[in-house]
Amino acid sequence: MESLIEKTLYASRWVMAPVYLGLSLLLVVLAFKFFQELIHIVPALLTMPEQTLILKILTLVDLTLVGSLVVMVMFSGYENFVSKIDIDEGDEKLSWLGKMDSGSLKLKLSASIVAISAIHLLKVYMEFKPDSDAMAETKIMWLLIVHMGFVVSALCMQIMDKMDRASKTAK
Repeated sequence: MESLIEKTLYASRWVMAPVYLGLSLLLVVLAFKFFQELIHIVPALLTMPEQTLILKILTLVDLTLVGSLVVMVMFSGYENFVSKIDIDEGDEKLSWLGKMDSGSLKLKLSASIVAISAIHLLKVYMEFKPDSDAMAETKIMWLLIVHMGFVVSALCMQIMDKMDRASKTAK
């Protein structure tokens, strides 16, 4: 009985495979949105104010970071929790594929979230007009507080990871 339960539990990891496949569909959606934004920029490029261009570029960078985040989660999660990805010798293989454990994935995810948050905060700040209402100032304040929460959280995860690795090498 115990063996059957363990085999069933182990096989249930395949329930995550469609979820990772769904993430690949999200990449298609992100790519569509990226090129939609790019198509809006190109015709107005010569007449667009510098600040607007910078905001548009930040949007494209933001979409790219989110896409990279999805790729990391999709491949690393699949490899760590479902099955190894078999790549033929002649095919291109990502250098980090098979080397990223769940701990390093969490660190990369938290760093990406901090970067995405920083870009969003910068976009809101650049759109801010000092003579606008107090509501905009409050929004920026809360975005900064949330961003600092992400920074502190990422820093704590990094410290804990470093301590964990140091304890493993000391043994």
